[in-house]
Amino acid sequence: MRLLFLSFVFLLVSQAGAFANSQSFFDWLEEFKQDAAREGISQHTLNEAFAGVQPIPRVIELDRKQPEGTMTFAQYRERVINNARIQQGRQMLYDHKAELEAVSAKYGVQPQYIVALWGIETSYGNNTGGFKVVDSLATLAYDGRRSSFFRKELINALKIIDEGHVDAAHMKGSWAGAMGQNQFMPSSFHAYAVDHNGDGKRDIWGSLPDVFGSTANYLSRSGWHDGERWGREVSLPAGFSQSLTGVDVKKSLREWQKAGVRLPGGGDLPASEDMEASVVVPDGLGGPAYLVYHNYRVVMRWNKSVYFATSVGLLADAIVK
Repeated sequence: MRLLFLSFVFLLVSQAGAFANSQSFFDWLEEFKQDAAREGISQHTLNEAFAGVQPIPRVIELDRKQPEGTMTFAQYRERVINNARIQQGRQMLYDHKAELEAVSAKYGVQPQYIVALWGIETSYGNNTGGFKVVDSLATLAYDGRRSSFFRKELINALKIIDEGHVDAAHMKGSWAGAMGQNQFMPSSFHAYAVDHNGDGKRDIWGSLPDVFGSTANYLSRSGWHDGERWGREVSLPAGFSQSLTGVDVKKSLREWQKAGVRLPGGGDLPASEDMEASVVVPDGLGGPAYLVYHNYRVVMRWNKSVYFATSVGLLADAIVK
């Protein structure tokens, strides 16, 4: 039986291609558990979290892939902002109006942005990821390519279990360890997750008040400006320079007006002289252009992708349209 088990483990590892760590997974795990215990993780949590743990070849395969550049923004937008997601977002905004308004009042974040992030991250909680977070993080911490980062995230995940917010069996998430309905990494959980419903747990897996509150707290503490929008689609003049695009190029709305940037129908930009904005063109100058404001940059602290941040804004607009 022992020989059969070891053969199975060897098969798992060989399917993943070469791990970046020459040490066996189980030798590495024993050393890690000792380190975790020294950092205050209880023996009960270590026993629970690592019972039956195995390296996951699929996690390594996904980690090796480079998703950037595999699709245009038009394709990405069609995937994440379809009519079904818009309609469901409107329904969620209506169904959870009281909770969302309470969270909005406390944290100063408009409800449609909370719902839009929820929708794009996990399709309103319907697709939170089927990987055991501890197993995924252990695989990535062992692999060695980015072991330092994932080792810290694994320790943080164990602390979440130790604190009683969720047990190891229900700590599910993405292949990279992003957890719950708003896909927080364990470090983000410790920094931003809140117990909005007051039950003593920060439950981003099953408690919508906690999901909404945690999302809003993240945005609020990242500098969200209540009452301001994320940006808007605009039209650019002929010959507009690529050098003027990107979030690092900031100009006042008056300056963009002088540069020929207009609303899609040709109208003038809003007369808000103090507001700085940038022009982003996710598909290049031949595609749609967006004038984006401070709150767009806040969303990019959540996820640095221009595709992601633009889609959050567009979905939020569509939900309340």
